[in-house]
Amino acid sequence: MFELLEKAVLTTIGAAALTQKKAEELVSEMKDKYKMTEEEGRGYIDRLQSLAKESRGKIQEMADFEVQKAVDRFGLVTREEFERLEKRIQILECKSDGLG
Repeated sequence: MFELLEKAVLTTIGAAALTQKKAEELVSEMKDKYKMTEEEGRGYIDRLQSLAKESRGKIQEMADFEVQKAVDRFGLVTREEFERLEKRIQILECKSDGLG
């Protein structure tokens, strides 16, 4: 599992670094070095970027899952739950002030 996560992180980092300019340079280099057409080079770059996008999504899902496990393990509440409880307390305090 750690290896998969490591590969996904490295893929994401690599994809983030692959800007449009770098992609253009890579296409040009691939054309010269591997005798690819520009269209083949662009197709290859598009596939790499697509894989990187998938990896980012998977990493985000894994991170969300791990954070949720940690939240559950530590018994933490979400901001939404906190705000809901805070509102209930305010309502109860107003009601109790009216009784006194």
